[in-house]
Amino acid sequence: MSANPAPSFGAIIIGDELLSGRREDKHLGKVLELLKARGLRLASVRYVGDERPRLVQTLRESFASGDIVFSFGGIGATPDDHTRQAAAEALGLPLALHPEAEAEIRARFGDEITPQRLQMGVYPVGAEIIPNPFNRIPGFSINKHFFVPGFPVMAWPMVEWVLDQRFAHLHHTADYTEQSVIVWEAFEGKLIDLMEQITADFPESTLFSLPSFGTDTQRRHVELGMKGPASRVAEAMARITAELTHRGYEWEPRAAL
Repeated sequence: MSANPAPSFGAIIIGDELLSGRREDKHLGKVLELLKARGLRLASVRYVGDERPRLVQTLRESFASGDIVFSFGGIGATPDDHTRQAAAEALGLPLALHPEAEAEIRARFGDEITPQRLQMGVYPVGAEIIPNPFNRIPGFSINKHFFVPGFPVMAWPMVEWVLDQRFAHLHHTADYTEQSVIVWEAFEGKLIDLMEQITADFPESTLFSLPSFGTDTQRRHVELGMKGPASRVAEAMARITAELTHRGYEWEPRAAL
């Protein structure tokens, strides 16, 4: 019997300000960096505005996927924050003040506690808290989804905590690698037969091709590569580079990201 496949990671990035261009998203690049440092990969990303019906639908689909998903933004207490409520509706669960979140929020604000501030600890019933090392206002997790604030200074350490405390057993366990070469002055159309043959011969791996039309400082080229199990990728790339050489192409390995 084959081993269970490694779980997929996803991200949901929430906020009207991102879709309107008032702010530029920085979360995607950081999530990629944090996952890669642990030998993990991102399978999907969605951007959603602060519109509750659309958030509910997005979260319903995401919860149903079974993926491990990080959700950024919309968990504050202002009227335009809908993520906590949307998560509860998507799961068909009531909302309630989480006792650990309440303790953290009260410890943070002391005598300045207000009902509005306590609202930030109201989560779908059954959720667990995610510690916030910046200001002690927790995020929450439920059904393999991890909800953190939109502020990078808070969100990124919280994502790291989740990856290291909840998913350390997945770090660097997948047999996966990526390799590619830059094929100078190449056209994709003239390499399709090679791509089709490699795809047929290495079905457990994935071929990718990224053309560039060139700039004032760089020649036209195609980046041609494979991703998948390390041994098969190495074998496929050996076949690819041998054939490129046979066809008279100039090529060079692409530096690893």
